[in-house]
Amino acid sequence: MVVFSHGGDVEKLRDYIASIGLKLGETEERLIREDPERLILWLDNDLIVGHAIWHSSNTKQHPDGEPREFDDRNILEKELKIVGDFVELHEIWLSDSYRGLGYGSKFFDYFESIVKDMGYKAIVYYADHPAALKICTQRGYRQAFGVELDGIRGVKTKYYVFAKKLVD
Repeated sequence: MVVFSHGGDVEKLRDYIASIGLKLGETEERLIREDPERLILWLDNDLIVGHAIWHSSNTKQHPDGEPREFDDRNILEKELKIVGDFVELHEIWLSDSYRGLGYGSKFFDYFESIVKDMGYKAIVYYADHPAALKICTQRGYRQAFGVELDGIRGVKTKYYVFAKKLVD
């Protein structure tokens, strides 16, 4: 049974990510070190089987205070109708052997609930993985395409931008 746990040891996460052939990025490590609650571990009997990293953001500027790029802001405000503060689901990953078992849906139920409880009215997620595209579409996230970012693989690519307003 997979459970979701906030906070965690960056070194343990780094080891887990290395075990699946990836590397923890500088931005991701900084986000977690600034606030360990931004890390949500997916645990099965204390074994990490997935993780998510999130942070608060705004349509005018990134969390570090840098102004948001014109194309990004335009997609958020004009196409997706998100204005002001929101929570960005920065990264989500689930071990291959746990995919297709409903854990993604359970995570989104959990995450949307806690974001709403924190008082935020919207979630934004930049994604390019087919599983992410599918689950966001199924859960009623609006989508736009065209924001160019460096992804988890360190390669600049265009991403879909998903947004969901959390309604009372």
